[in-house]
Amino acid sequence: MTEIISVRFRSEGKQYYFDPQGMTFHAGDGVIVETAGGIEYAKCVRGNFHLDESELAAPLRPVIRPATAEDEAIVERNREKEKYAFKVCQEKIAEHDLEMKLVSVEYSFEGTKILFFFTSEGRVDFRALVKSLAAIFHTRIELRQIGIRDEAKMLGGLGICGRPFCCNSFLREFQPVSIKMAKTQNLSLNPTKISGTCGRLMCCLKYEQEAYEDLIRSAPKMDSFLDTPEGRGTVVDVDLLRQRVKVRMEENPETIAWFANADIAVLRSGKARKNDPPIPADLAPISGSGKRVRQEKEEEKLVLDPIKFRYSTEAVVEEPEEIKEEPVKEPREGKRRSRQNKKPQAEKPEAPEKKPEAPKPEKKERREKAPKEPKEAPEQEEAAEAGEAKKAHRRRPNYRRHRKPKTGGEG
Repeated sequence: MTEIISVRFRSEGKQYYFDPQGMTFHAGDGVIVETAGGIEYAKCVRGNFHLDESELAAPLRPVIRPATAEDEAIVERNREKEKYAFKVCQEKIAEHDLEMKLVSVEYSFEGTKILFFFTSEGRVDFRALVKSLAAIFHTRIELRQIGIRDEAKMLGGLGICGRPFCCNSFLREFQPVSIKMAKTQNLSLNPTKISGTCGRLMCCLKYEQEAYEDLIRSAPKMDSFLDTPEGRGTVVDVDLLRQRVKVRMEENPETIAWFANADIAVLRSGKARKNDPPIPADLAPISGSGKRVRQEKEEEKLVLDPIKFRYSTEAVVEEPEEIKEEPVKEPREGKRRSRQNKKPQAEKPEAPEKKPEAPKPEKKERREKAPKEPKEAPEQEEAAEAGEAKKAHRRRPNYRRHRKPKTGGEG
């Protein structure tokens, strides 16, 4: 645990932690501290207290000393100089015709630097302005562009709630705010009602966002179908803060009533879709007997489908048939021999001996007997003979395949 104090440089500024160096301070005391920009004057917001080192941004800068009456007088003179510098800077802005709005001026405690804060819609070239201001004040000049929210934080004011701006009073950093938060909290989306003086969404929309998200988780959605003590119905409106819903009854649509979230049972969350199954009429856990009637299903007998083989269109019969014993088949070679032996046994009338026929003349002889045609070139004749030889070679296997087998009596 480390002993620290909390200080603030401006009334609307952020709080910073410093090491008291063994000194004791109280809220409201002036202190002189060391910063990255030099020695500065600050006001103590919270006196000495202890904090875990893991929560601190090391290293802590030390407190030099408590502020004296002379230090208070220097601070007052710097405030007067700031007013004069603000007036001069506005004149120079108009002289250089720059599109920028001056917001505030800060003098350093030692008077070695003047810081000008301004707002602008775009980028501004203020180099000529810096030279003019440096020639007047003879010190270091720094211009810093800020946003619209930072402007409201520096100037301060009253919000629509009647209280000072949150950013000017207690907010350390700006939290991101979106229009979705206004929709979640069921607020009007009129920009004039949900926007602050700065023109942006009000920072207070972030405060209750987590509470609304928790309530939404436990509340039914719009158009949900649910069961109530008075019957079933559809959700028409949801009151998140009071945790109740407005329901239109199913049996009597003209009847609309409010029910607490604890007294309802959701049967369908949200609007019905095309693919959603219908809600059973006997499903009423609250308005009915409290339990859904369970319908007992009859046990169906198992029926086995006939098995079908992959390479057969016939189905297997459920009742197995008696298997008939078939005679053992002889091998294939034996069949051929038996067939060959059976043929000579059959007595057939002897056919008269055929006279040997004269050998058929070859194709070449026939061509010779044919009427003479104009002789072709020797090359063409050779090609024709080669084609006929190929055809004969192709037909030869077929001829053997269809040849009749020789009988046993022949040669």
